[in-house]
Amino acid sequence: MCTKKDDVEKIVDIIRDAGGKLVGRTRLQKTACLLELAGQGEGFHFDYHHYGPYSEELAHAAVLASAMNRIHEEEHRAEWGGRYSVYTSSEHNATSASEPVRGALIHKAATANAITLELATTAAYLAHEGEDDPWGETARRKPDKAEDGRLENAKQLYQELRGIAPGLPEI
Repeated sequence: MCTKKDDVEKIVDIIRDAGGKLVGRTRLQKTACLLELAGQGEGFHFDYHHYGPYSEELAHAAVLASAMNRIHEEEHRAEWGGRYSVYTSSEHNATSASEPVRGALIHKAATANAITLELATTAAYLAHEGEDDPWGETARRKPDKAEDGRLENAKQLYQELRGIAPGLPEI
């Protein structure tokens, strides 16, 4: 008998597949979005927000999973004054051997530079939504983040992600 996973279980699976630890709410959002775009996702719906693709249901599921003690969210103060979260799960079994693409994609996203990941995922999302020039539109929407070679780094990261998951949009 096959049962549908609830959103809490989906969050636990993402953090588990990241090796039991994922740093940053934005990284969690972008990792889950990449999984959806690659056809390896959990069924979360994404819309465009300030930091790029964002899922309200994913954010709610993370709060609920933490409240249920399925994951632990610890907030830290960044050097620049902002705050970030570190998500951990004691359920950090290895990714199923039947899901090597998913595991490799999550690992790459979990270890990538956060801004580079944000830019790459934003471009992929915009391409998926039909944007003719997703990299140009990403640079237009995120001019401060797309400077100093970061957009080129994002393009390189995205090619690496597509090498792992060819189902990602071609851009």
